[in-house]
Amino acid sequence: MALTPSNMLELHTKAPSFNLPDVVTEQHVTLDQVRGENGTLVIFMCNHCPYVIHVMEEMVKLCKEAQEKGVGVVAISSNDVMNYPADSPGKMAILAQELEFSFPYLYDENQDAAKAYDAACTPDFYVFDKEDALLYRGRMDESRPGNDIAVTGTDLRNAIDQMILGNTIELQYPSMGCNIKWKK
Repeated sequence: MALTPSNMLELHTKAPSFNLPDVVTEQHVTLDQVRGENGTLVIFMCNHCPYVIHVMEEMVKLCKEAQEKGVGVVAISSNDVMNYPADSPGKMAILAQELEFSFPYLYDENQDAAKAYDAACTPDFYVFDKEDALLYRGRMDESRPGNDIAVTGTDLRNAIDQMILGNTIELQYPSMGCNIKWKK
């Protein structure tokens, strides 16, 4: 698992559309369906990445808080499940149910969504305003496995709050995590 930073998609990029299956409901979900009245948080993640596992509890809490503020939330896994079976849709569904995800967890089998968002790592966070313009991309906070910094979600919470207020999000740092497992 190579430590990989976000690609930092250009700010103000319009949110790419998607139509992907939710691993829990088995229904296809689109960007239009998850968009919130105050914006949208798109997360690229997977089940097995130690960086995702490290922030998972706080991330689930943060997502519920964002939804309460009118921000739509969706998580997408784009990993190659042939080589990483822990990220299979069945195992994704189990994780989403066990942790009581309040948001859809989508499977990007052909990896088109990851490519459209220029996603590079897990976790990778994107905050779009209500007009679908990218205002933040990067990390949840500065905590990483083994660095002894508490997981707080400070950077991502601040980005969501500033987006809702209509303010510019000044400080943006790349996320760091496992590289997306691309199909060969």
